[in-house]
Amino acid sequence: MSRSDLEATQGRIAAFIAEREGLPQDAVQVTGLERLAGGASRLLWSFDCSIARSGETPEPRALVLRQDPPGRVAAGVMELEFELLKAAAGQGVPVPAVYWYGSNPAVVGAPFFAMDRIEGESIPRRLLRDDEFRATRAGLTAELGAHLARIHAIDTEVPALRERLTRPEPGQSPAQSEIERLSVGARQLAVEPHPVLDLAERWLRERVPDATRQTLVHGDYRVGNLIFDKSGTRAILDWELAHVGDPVEDLGWLCVRAWRFGNDDQPVGGVGQREELIAAYEGAGGDPVDPEALRFWEACGNFKLAVVFITQARAYLDGAHPTVELASLGRRTAEPEAELLRFMEESP
Repeated sequence: MSRSDLEATQGRIAAFIAEREGLPQDAVQVTGLERLAGGASRLLWSFDCSIARSGETPEPRALVLRQDPPGRVAAGVMELEFELLKAAAGQGVPVPAVYWYGSNPAVVGAPFFAMDRIEGESIPRRLLRDDEFRATRAGLTAELGAHLARIHAIDTEVPALRERLTRPEPGQSPAQSEIERLSVGARQLAVEPHPVLDLAERWLRERVPDATRQTLVHGDYRVGNLIFDKSGTRAILDWELAHVGDPVEDLGWLCVRAWRFGNDDQPVGGVGQREELIAAYEGAGGDPVDPEALRFWEACGNFKLAVVFITQARAYLDGAHPTVELASLGRRTAEPEAELLRFMEESP
């Protein structure tokens, strides 16, 4: 983005904030707009904002603007994520405070919202390797279990969420619903055969667990979606895959091998054991977790990850979002396929 385009975008964001706050346009100043690294499914922009209300000292805010990538706008998803973050904060889940949601493409080209910029680290390899985060690692499994119990306690029937969240069809279990969704995605998006996924689909369908309860499911709960520091978790991010389903789905996704980053003796995100995660989750009010259901959802998580990688590759190949990051993710489809083969080989 050229300097003139950057300044023009800052001006449009400032005008949007001023309108939402009921202030004159010159009462809001936006500076320091820059693209943040990461965000395979969303674009992230950091900026500083100053809001001058009549008779008051200007209020500075360090913010992040989160938006759909141009060409990959998913109707209503950004607004749902905005509402989820508000609901999560009310439940005591550590998340960035959110301020304004906008859908007018004239502002930044796609739906977006603004939220607090949280200081801390987000790179999993730093969490799992650096000595300065040794204490963070030691307590993180218990934290992750407790935060997840709070997420699953969020009321999905409030008006802001009830009609926006996807959920299983009446009479269909969450596991059946998820397998159906993923298998359709794999068939529609793959540009080459994936016999391992065909086999895994049949294997999963034969082992569908009963769900005793349906709750909000974060959908992408893993160490790569945390901001952390030496004190522990600062914020849980990336809620765009949230839906209503089996709460054990989130625990299984957290245990998927890809999120261990080489620490395979620590199946919970490379920092802990499944038994510790379950104990912390149940101790914070989560429903009892059946270890066999957890095993199913961990396997299903690998199936899901393979479909995610296929989806990212397709976005690159189709030119919708031609970044090297998406191309590299597409090449990793074999990793969760190998894990699925292990699950199937070890099954009774």
